[in-house]
Amino acid sequence: QVQLVESGGGMVQAGGSLRLSCAASGRTFSRYAMGWFRQAPGKEREFVAAMPWSNSNTYYADSVKGRFTISRDNAKNTVYLQMNVLKPEDTAVYYCAAGDTILVVTTHPDYWGQGTQVTVSS
Repeated sequence: QVQLVESGGGMVQAGGSLRLSCAASGRTFSRYAMGWFRQAPGKEREFVAAMPWSNSNTYYADSVKGRFTISRDNAKNTVYLQMNVLKPEDTAVYYCAAGDTILVVTTHPDYWGQGTQVTVSS
């Protein structure tokens, strides 16, 4: 089992920045691919970003490419999502996710966090 706890959400004006953190505990964090999803009111949960355990390639939804950056610190069992140039349409609950592979974490993650609210005002 892997437990994931997000933090760092909040309210920010359009154009601002936030950094989300996801602290993992349980099984060996460094072996998992990690990702971020989000769900806006009335919409389905959607993929945002992901990266493998090896800190190599990163993957992003087109809507956030160039504005968001995913990173991880395996020594701290933590994955981050740096969000810059935020837009009102980025408003959502953001979820951390973990999976055995990039394919798993981007499609049907094995583990989810409880979510953190991000609100971007215009």
